[in-house]
Amino acid sequence: MNYMSKICDKLKQTIEKGTKSRYRLWQETGIKQSHLSRFMAGTRGLGVDNAEKLAKALGYELILRKRTKKGKKV
Repeated sequence: MNYMSKICDKLKQTIEKGTKSRYRLWQETGIKQSHLSRFMAGTRGLGVDNAEKLAKALGYELILRKRTKKGKKV
């Protein structure tokens, strides 16, 4: 499983367990409710920008780190 899949899974879980409606998430992020519905249904993914917006609205922070040649995080 790649990192973006893990991020999307965590965002979906948080949305499902959370108290914010898709309408509220749309207001806070600008991501259309229809896009959020398709994301939750698994028929559409998220780009990094939208994942970052959703993460912020849900109380998370996405951090990108450069890796070394051996795959270790720097």
